[in-house]
Amino acid sequence: MAEKIYIIDFGSQYTQLIARRVRELNVYCEIHPFNHLPVLDEEVKGVILSGSPHSVLDTESPYIDLYKYRGKLPLLGICYGAQLTAFESKGKVAPSEIREYGRANLSFIDQSCPLLENIKEGSQVWMSHGDTITDLPEKFKVIGSTESVQVAAYHIEGEQTFGLQFHPEVTHSTDGKEVLQNFVVKICGCSQSWTPDTFVDSTVKALKEQLGNDKVVMALSGGVDSSVAAILVHKAIGENLYCIFVDNGLLRKNEFESVLESYKHMGLNIKGVDAKDKFYDALRDVTDPEQKRKAIGRVFIEVFDEEAHKIKDVKWLGQGTIYPDIIESVSVKGPSATIKSHHNVGGLPDYMHLKVVEPLNTLFKDEVRRVGTSLQIDAAILGRHPFPGPGLGIRILGDINPEKVRILQEVDYIFIQGLKDHGLYDQVWQAGAILLPVQSVGVMGDERTYENVVSLRAVTSLDGMTADWCHLPYEFLAKISNDIINKVKGVNRVVYDISSKPPATIEWE
Repeated sequence: MAEKIYIIDFGSQYTQLIARRVRELNVYCEIHPFNHLPVLDEEVKGVILSGSPHSVLDTESPYIDLYKYRGKLPLLGICYGAQLTAFESKGKVAPSEIREYGRANLSFIDQSCPLLENIKEGSQVWMSHGDTITDLPEKFKVIGSTESVQVAAYHIEGEQTFGLQFHPEVTHSTDGKEVLQNFVVKICGCSQSWTPDTFVDSTVKALKEQLGNDKVVMALSGGVDSSVAAILVHKAIGENLYCIFVDNGLLRKNEFESVLESYKHMGLNIKGVDAKDKFYDALRDVTDPEQKRKAIGRVFIEVFDEEAHKIKDVKWLGQGTIYPDIIESVSVKGPSATIKSHHNVGGLPDYMHLKVVEPLNTLFKDEVRRVGTSLQIDAAILGRHPFPGPGLGIRILGDINPEKVRILQEVDYIFIQGLKDHGLYDQVWQAGAILLPVQSVGVMGDERTYENVVSLRAVTSLDGMTADWCHLPYEFLAKISNDIINKVKGVNRVVYDISSKPPATIEWE
């Protein structure tokens, strides 16, 4: 990696957003928690200090030795980061008389300062802080103010250290992207050369060096992350990559066959394993959602381990781990600094004695898709909705059997295919059907029925952390409901879930 920006995380809800904004400028960056600081190297061009829910006035507030960076590299403090920088230089920080939260406008801008170059007075910014800087230390110069915040931005004369009491990373700060660009490009001197193509080239080269002639085994799911990771590894080691796709009996209709076929067209060395009966046996009479997940995970490990042992001299386990998984495991709020291992394949046990290779563990989901496009992976795979690891097992409420799976597969197929046929699929983050443990009275022809109820679920989201129910057209829902009831034996009622996350979750179990 030629150049990078370090983002020091003090626990802000916006930290990942800072990283996204920097990467949108084609500059690579990494997030590191304040209590696990990385070693500086030549590739680091600058440091950004994040915000925080804490106050610098609290005795237990997050703290780092700023002189690790000050005077050595360009430094930008955002909100808490700006307050900490001022406070540690004997400036005064005090609780705001009025909590400063929401939109504000810059009434004064020093455009001679490179951080705010080309930013015009009146520019809207987003404030979110309970404290404010009331007195600046010596050599700290105000470069931006709002009507109520005198020190909205500052620069330390004689060094490339800056502070902002607003959040340039959120869209409410209308010129925030330009402010960040001024910092990472003009001040830090980053070349904006980090693109999907350069990522592919550098990653394949690194994988060749890391893996040599070793064999790698991967579990594929048909999803975006594992598919892109597999193609990267395949480009590096070719036939030494062995892929396994397990049919747990809880996949979508025809998914096992179609995914296998698509992978073969991509040139991957893949083996499909039909293990439906083993999963059904393990799930017999199990109704508790957590117990279902554990049973599915346990059987997956057993099947995958058995298949992996059939390959001689395998040394590596390939995974589609992405950056948010890493961030979560080492975050300020996390329980430890231990990075999750094997999370994409249900938690493989240590007795497999495999080293882990994770070629996507520096990327966000949208970046993975862009890399997939650079690799010319089929758009149908890259645009695929997220699908839960336990599959339909957590969309069948109550116990699971092959007949219930058949019913839900048919319902799900009609719904998903309908979204595609009506041009709605790409407008939805995730969609699926849930088989409820409820039966209701119906009338078909002259006969009374007493059959199953299914719920349809479709949500819009950016990252799955929050989600809103999707406002699908009434005419579309009416047609899908009619098709399901007419074509799927065992269903006589369809409902639509209009719950958002929070308070509900996307999946029902």
